[in-house]
Amino acid sequence: MPEKVISEPVIANTHVSRFDPLTSPRDLKAELPLTEKAQQTVTRARQSVQRIVHKEDPRLLLIVGPCSIHDEAQALEYAARLAKLRTQYADRLEIVMRVYMDKPRTTVGWRGYLNDPHMNGQNDFNLGLKMTRRLMLKINELGVPVGTELLDPFVPQYIDDQLSWGAIGARTTESQTHRAMVSGVSAPVGFKNGTGGNIKLAVDAIVSAGKPHTFLGITDEGQAAVVSTRGNPDGHVILRGGRFGPNYAAEHVQETLGLMTDAKVTAGLVVDCSHHNSNYQFEKQLDAWHDVILQRVAGNDALIGLMLESNLNEGKQGIPADHADLKYGVSVTDACVGWESTEELLKWAYEQMGAVVKSEVVS
Repeated sequence: MPEKVISEPVIANTHVSRFDPLTSPRDLKAELPLTEKAQQTVTRARQSVQRIVHKEDPRLLLIVGPCSIHDEAQALEYAARLAKLRTQYADRLEIVMRVYMDKPRTTVGWRGYLNDPHMNGQNDFNLGLKMTRRLMLKINELGVPVGTELLDPFVPQYIDDQLSWGAIGARTTESQTHRAMVSGVSAPVGFKNGTGGNIKLAVDAIVSAGKPHTFLGITDEGQAAVVSTRGNPDGHVILRGGRFGPNYAAEHVQETLGLMTDAKVTAGLVVDCSHHNSNYQFEKQLDAWHDVILQRVAGNDALIGLMLESNLNEGKQGIPADHADLKYGVSVTDACVGWESTEELLKWAYEQMGAVVKSEVVS
């Protein structure tokens, strides 16, 4: 008597609509290889950022650029402008372009150039990875180092060789997955304080990411793998404010340094002028910028850098149904200061840092 065949109930992937094959990191890197010029940019900038993070270089680290990238041509125009100022101010400032491609959302919304390059909900991830790597490569070839937020744990395998600096956002600083991921990232990485303002989360994350980890990830061939890391020694705190307001004032900086001392973290700290530090009013980024640099000039060498959300034109806009209606050079996520203000802020920072860099070099 034949054995009775019982159909298995469908109990797996019940909420999954489809699986799409993902290009491998090796294939994407072969298609868009790191050029000699880009490699020089990344290598030199990483070394500079590492020295600044550990207070071995008195210059100020400035991560400047759009809240998010949504157009390659506009990003390259911004990068070309920034390249001139980077060269002009190189003896006192280490300028890195903010090239944010993968955006976290509190609920839902556009997830960024990497996830949805068409900005229409198609979520063509393979195309987004290709466009992201291509853009970062072009920016590095202009001599401008790239900094970005690392959100998806698989993404570093595709762009790690393009990054001179990285960040972990407030929503993911507490995530063990992201702490482990950072332990294997080749560039210095800053951890933001939590969305509520908890700074200890960022300090704990630095300690964790500095240690070896073993976790699940992918290889260059795109195969699932057990990844073992050595630990990233270049983690640092990023103060971005919290629900109770800004946290860049001198008392907040001292509180942070106390937490870092207790945890034996000796790296410097960066202040993000946006988010709660500007109360989400882009013009108030200027207040944070000036305050922090004056603290540095007054002698607080723990303040090693600043982040600024800046674009070709100020403000922000929604994403219209017809992309032809998009305003040129205006953010589609958080509001940014415009280029004119950016030039003025960089010039002022350079002027203020003159005495600091000279005195620290002499000593």
